[in-house]
Amino acid sequence: MKKSIVIFGASGDLTYRKLIPALYMNFRKRRLPADTQIIGFSRRPLSDDAFRDKMKEGLLAFVPAEFAQDEWESFARLLSYHPGDVEKLNDYLALAGKINSTDGEDADGLFYLAIAPKFYPIVVRKLDEARLLTPMGKVGYRRIVVEKPFGSDLQTAESLNDELLKVVSEDQIYRIDHYLGKETVQNILVLRFGNAIFEPLWNRNYIDHVQITVAETVGVEHRAEFYDQTGLLRDMFQNHVLQLLALVAMEPPVAIEANALRDEKVKVLRSIREIPEEMSSRFTVRGQYHGYRDEPGVNPHSETETFAAVQLFLDNWRWQGVPFYLRSGKMLKEKLTEIVIRFRRPPLQMFDVLSGVTELSTNHLSITIQPDEGIHLRFMTKVPDGGMMMRPAELDFHYSETFHETPIPESYERLLLDALNGDASLFARKDEIGLAWKFIDGIRRGWIGEAAPALQPYEQGSWGPPGADRLLWKDSRWWEQEDTLHRSEGDSGERTVP
Repeated sequence: MKKSIVIFGASGDLTYRKLIPALYMNFRKRRLPADTQIIGFSRRPLSDDAFRDKMKEGLLAFVPAEFAQDEWESFARLLSYHPGDVEKLNDYLALAGKINSTDGEDADGLFYLAIAPKFYPIVVRKLDEARLLTPMGKVGYRRIVVEKPFGSDLQTAESLNDELLKVVSEDQIYRIDHYLGKETVQNILVLRFGNAIFEPLWNRNYIDHVQITVAETVGVEHRAEFYDQTGLLRDMFQNHVLQLLALVAMEPPVAIEANALRDEKVKVLRSIREIPEEMSSRFTVRGQYHGYRDEPGVNPHSETETFAAVQLFLDNWRWQGVPFYLRSGKMLKEKLTEIVIRFRRPPLQMFDVLSGVTELSTNHLSITIQPDEGIHLRFMTKVPDGGMMMRPAELDFHYSETFHETPIPESYERLLLDALNGDASLFARKDEIGLAWKFIDGIRRGWIGEAAPALQPYEQGSWGPPGADRLLWKDSRWWEQEDTLHRSEGDSGERTVP
């Protein structure tokens, strides 16, 4: 059956940088049927050839090593452009003429909404009025893909869901979070459930705490006006960070399929202990990098956070009492997405006195999502010819070394293919979105209450405000990146809590 992919917002940056390159890569790998049609829909007046030329520029800019002229010429024949206004029904009726086959064969339809969320309900209603959301025949599908942010709080997310579900069913909606398309994120499931050595230790009996870091070295750039109305907590925590938490903490699903996976993630989100408003300063930190208020488009008196750190607990059998430390920020020291599992210390540190270390480093497992994709397991070993002196050592796995012949694909490549194939495993369900917003809204209420933590400034190129360190120091813990820095300078592992 023929497939039609319609991209609303086709003249925008996302289509140019991510979507068309991802579809091109799937085409090169022979994962798209040869008769697939890809239609760009946008208000900008462009001809088919002008649209193709623009998309070719995107390929040369963002996947130059994969560009091949003969492949491009074949792929370009799939591309066409449909100028239209998302609020005008006639433009959708004309679009229907392109999608519906002239030879009597119905076409599957995937509608990608690469537009502002305020237009989602409008586009879905117009698609329905043009009878584009129901296949003409008895077989086939019509699906929509929506980008984040999905709402700005629980109320707006629920309202948006209600609007969409008036027209389409839940199984037609694919809420995309590009983080879940990363190979290294999906590898969390394989690491946990495909290896017998990790899962027996993956619980409160062996794990002391978990750290999740999503750090960026860039500022707000061209998103300043949007960002100043949104903030780090809503931009990163509600989706990326909480999705990583769910994958790390979830129970084994009964099968690797959409509903089974999402059921287990929902259980994690439902088990997050609410942070009372009066305890906001105890469990959360908010910061803003120096110079943020000077960014074009930012309120010079802005209180918007560009950094957030949270300590949370999961009230369930596996994780009771184990703290999870989450942080994310802009203008930080390194571009890094990493999950660190810190294991408990041995019950008896028999080598402490002999090695001269008062606090022996614990074992930890580091899962690096980016940029150095891989897994690192740290353990203690004896220093040769040093008595019983000990030092940490690591077992390392790097994707780039082990799979050097297979480059890691962009996340949109996998996600678009899954949406075409009807696999919703890596897309968020309605209840996931609601539970994530419920937790984030609770933190935000605490940030405007009487016990709100102060907005802490931090230097560009640092690891964030001092409060982020104190969040762990109060429990005699520290961030993994700080630990690595000290060890590289010859530190023995001893810590003093301020």
